[in-house]
Amino acid sequence: AKIEFVERELERPLSKPPCADTSPIDVSSNVSREHFEEMVRTAKEYIAAGDIYQVVLSQRFETKLGADPFTVYRALRHVNPSPYMYFIRMGGRSIVGSSPEMLVRVEGRRIETHPIAGTRPRGRSEEEDVRLAEELKRNEKERAEHVMLVDLGRNDVGRVSAYGSVKVPTYMALERYSHVMHLVSIVEGKLAEEYDRLDALAACFPAGTVSGAPKVRAMEIIAELENRRRGPYAGAVGYLDFAGNLDFCITIRTVLIENGRAYVQAGAGIVADSNPAAEYEETRDKARGVIRALELAQAGL
Repeated sequence: AKIEFVERELERPLSKPPCADTSPIDVSSNVSREHFEEMVRTAKEYIAAGDIYQVVLSQRFETKLGADPFTVYRALRHVNPSPYMYFIRMGGRSIVGSSPEMLVRVEGRRIETHPIAGTRPRGRSEEEDVRLAEELKRNEKERAEHVMLVDLGRNDVGRVSAYGSVKVPTYMALERYSHVMHLVSIVEGKLAEEYDRLDALAACFPAGTVSGAPKVRAMEIIAELENRRRGPYAGAVGYLDFAGNLDFCITIRTVLIENGRAYVQAGAGIVADSNPAAEYEETRDKARGVIRALELAQAGL
């Protein structure tokens, strides 16, 4: 009887929380197009000077929001379903996300990470979608960036893995999401006896795919070029269980909601041959699905 009761409750339509303000959202950014493109050019100067090979630069979108944060979560599940969905309420602040990217997972002694590098928007037709996917897979700039970040992932996993156990069973697979498509690889290893899951988390955080390579110098350049701290963006959300396992994702495609405002941050990986205008558009493509969810939530779904 208890199971039947739970099933009925789960099947019952969820009431919609009242929306304090149903007016259309007006999204702004913390940087102009010109400023972002100048950031990219400065990053390329650091790359040419040999400081770094790659760095991820981001912009932060924000808007006034009257919708309840859980309504945003429901909208995000509809608009941009992803491997990792989360809703976290901490006092007056909420974090709502639909991340496609694993930071690190430990199951038993197996450790894995799924670096994502290489992005294109989804096509408006099936033919355009196929064309964009093929162009992404053949693009030398995107492939070179992906190789670099897979190598960084292998290094991270290798720091806590048994000698000779690190492998790349999946390499440059194409994954499609609601508004973008990505190149994704899987890096895995066997956790060495002297290390545990927290060592694995420490070895992989922060991900190279949201910082750069080498990580420390890339983060110094990010702190110099981006004009505010990142907050939850590019951090991690996950869980640890009592069996010794762990599963964390990277907090991308994520909304921070606080004091009646919503913040969405998105970045692009900058390498030697990056085009500043194209990198700017990539950040907008990545944020588009989350912003669409905010629009739906504001309109009451």
